[in-house]
Amino acid sequence: MKPVKVVIIGAGSVSFGPGSLRDAIQSKEMKGSTLVLVDLNEDNLALVTRLAKRMNEEAGTGLLIESTTDRRAALPEADFVITSVAINRDELWKKDWEIPRKHNIKQVLGENGGPGGLSHALRNIPIILDICKDMEELCPDAYLINFSNPESRICMAVSKYSSIKTVGLCHGVAMGRDRIAQILGRQGSEIDVKAAGVNHLVWVMDIRDNVTGENLFPMFREREAALSEDDQGLYGHDPLTRAMFRHFGFWPCPTDDHIGEYLPYAWEKVGYHGYDFAKANVHRDDTWKKIKGMADGAEPLGDLLTVPSGEIAFDIIQAIAGNRNAYALAVNVPNNGSITNLPADAIVEVPALVSGYGIQGLTMGKLPDGIASLCQKQVDIQRLTVEAAVHGDRKLALQALLIDPVVDSLEGAEKMLDELLSVHAPYLPRFNK
Repeated sequence: MKPVKVVIIGAGSVSFGPGSLRDAIQSKEMKGSTLVLVDLNEDNLALVTRLAKRMNEEAGTGLLIESTTDRRAALPEADFVITSVAINRDELWKKDWEIPRKHNIKQVLGENGGPGGLSHALRNIPIILDICKDMEELCPDAYLINFSNPESRICMAVSKYSSIKTVGLCHGVAMGRDRIAQILGRQGSEIDVKAAGVNHLVWVMDIRDNVTGENLFPMFREREAALSEDDQGLYGHDPLTRAMFRHFGFWPCPTDDHIGEYLPYAWEKVGYHGYDFAKANVHRDDTWKKIKGMADGAEPLGDLLTVPSGEIAFDIIQAIAGNRNAYALAVNVPNNGSITNLPADAIVEVPALVSGYGIQGLTMGKLPDGIASLCQKQVDIQRLTVEAAVHGDRKLALQALLIDPVVDSLEGAEKMLDELLSVHAPYLPRFNK
């Protein structure tokens, strides 16, 4: 593989930064490549950069590691740009959850679907499009590999309003595969799944033994039916996922809280207590302390040089740069016929072939009518949300809420949107013209 230049925007994130470093530095094929770490938080960036240089040296990968707070300085001649960005993520997410609840809207998470998903997208879509604008000027042939949420809405905005090649990545299907494997009494690596749908509402349509090709779906149905109602899976209790499986016939991914963002009745199974911000803060602080110890040489690197993150960004980079035929378990790309009963412009999550020709979603055929209907509604919301975010259009933002299955009140939607736009006004310049 020829050396490449990879720019990671959002490298100062406590999870995303070190996770990306794991995969880049564990890949010996990256030798001679340049890794540019970008973040606006100078302290976090400096810490992650020190960690990266220590990892690179101990692993002997031979990367050239740079860092900067100025993305425009990083982008020239980039081959790949990886993004995981958000504005004051937890602080604003908490408002995205609290405000709808104040107006009696029963959303279960408030990150990617429902009113919180709309608000999140209105903030993040302009940020990603600004990055794309810089890329069009400074590295027009580079790929954008996006991890920022809401994934499908951001990818649709890039697809429609930028010339930059893009793919959205999420580990939700891998999580679903591992839960299925647990129910089967297997390891995730022992089975192959084929899944299709929209991000965070992806349906496993096929389950096979990785070696023999045996169809494991009949066995899976039997094993799932035999589970107790309060069975604790890999990611906790999953009554909503299991109910949707029994009613629609296929297993939705990734977990109850995420698929529940798109379903008006999810709260009956999941409740609506929201994300555990306090627990997340404790975990973040503990992780930063650990990272600092490793960056300063006071702590061992542990499994950073031996265990992959579970993400596939650098698998995709190596497949494209090395012009090999690689299989990707799940990518978010424009549909273009991968799912025959969803629109061509929909951003769908499907398996893909990755090579020097780029990323081609596999043809998964027709989704069952009920599942297609659930996904189609999210595609309609994708479109309205993108237009609202790009043009700062309150009317379209309200329409996105009024067709959202989670929203069951006209008056509540109007008041909730006004409050969300007011509270987040400093981060929504396109709505403040």
